[in-house]
Amino acid sequence: MNREETTLLGFEIVAYAGDARSKLLEALTKAENKEFEAAQELIEQANQCIVDAHKAQTELLTKEAQGSDIELSVTLMHGQDHLMTTVLLKDLMEHFIALYKRGS
Repeated sequence: MNREETTLLGFEIVAYAGDARSKLLEALTKAENKEFEAAQELIEQANQCIVDAHKAQTELLTKEAQGSDIELSVTLMHGQDHLMTTVLLKDLMEHFIALYKRGS
């Protein structure tokens, strides 16, 4: 896998993770306003974005496991970092939203 391919894969991961992050933060705002059904819908949409990001990541892992040389790029590293922090954010948002539900 050449550098251009890994860079494009990195952009794909960043895009999906970024979409998920935006939806998660919007879900928290909905929960703050006691719009729990809307918050849950946004969490589900964010989960799908994360699944899509993981699919792109799995493509990379599969190629490496098959013995392909992978040329790393800063964009790919950024994508991996973005995905990891978004998954953490998802876990936190789910807990925060549960707390808002208990308080209402």
